[in-house]
Amino acid sequence: MGYQLQPEAIENTVTSRTRAVVTISPNNPTGAVYPPDALRQVNDICRRRGIYHISDEAYEYFTYDSVTHFSPGSIEASSQHTISLFSLSKAYGFASWRIGWMVLPERLFMPIRKIQDTILICSPVISQWAAVGAMHAGRAYCEDKLHETREIRQLVLERLREIADLVTIPRADGAFYLLARVHTGMDPMHLAQRLIEEHKVAVIPGTTFGVQDQCLLRIAYGALQKDTAAEGIGRLVHGLRQILTA
Repeated sequence: MGYQLQPEAIENTVTSRTRAVVTISPNNPTGAVYPPDALRQVNDICRRRGIYHISDEAYEYFTYDSVTHFSPGSIEASSQHTISLFSLSKAYGFASWRIGWMVLPERLFMPIRKIQDTILICSPVISQWAAVGAMHAGRAYCEDKLHETREIRQLVLERLREIADLVTIPRADGAFYLLARVHTGMDPMHLAQRLIEEHKVAVIPGTTFGVQDQCLLRIAYGALQKDTAAEGIGRLVHGLRQILTA
């Protein structure tokens, strides 16, 4: 399935208590990028049902192989029910700086300010000024890093193909994550623990993201250099082969 949206299933779960539908594209933890048609369908569901479409687009620049990011906020007449979330922490290297922004209907501005007023954590002034500089620099600032990330992604995918009999990697056209399906009945937390303790490589079990019925591991490669990525994926491939075929 490639972890793609199912608009019909989403609409069937909307009730009188539903206030919003959240989509994350490019996605964490799957790396999936949702196509414009699916996002348009979800946005239309929200419009018709009188709820909000919250679109998390923190990884908007991280797409691969001619796949492009689509923002539901660009849909004509979507401004009254669409909330778009963006972050500088990914493409601009601002991780832990706690800075981002949202685009939202004007009527929500004061309610959002009320919430923000009660939050103890906020973006430091220096982070805000750095963000202004990043916005002036624009996407061109990110391209060198994105080029390296694309190369690392290719390296990771090539190594994982060596154990295709043990692990399935659904299509992942964005962000810097893969949500691997491991062909085992082993508890994913136990498997992740063994990989850490025995092979010194860390992944996150799919149970962290609410998946209970299969063994999934999230593999992240976005913060790595090519040499450390090569070493890390080598440990992972070796570890999975050794654990699963013992």
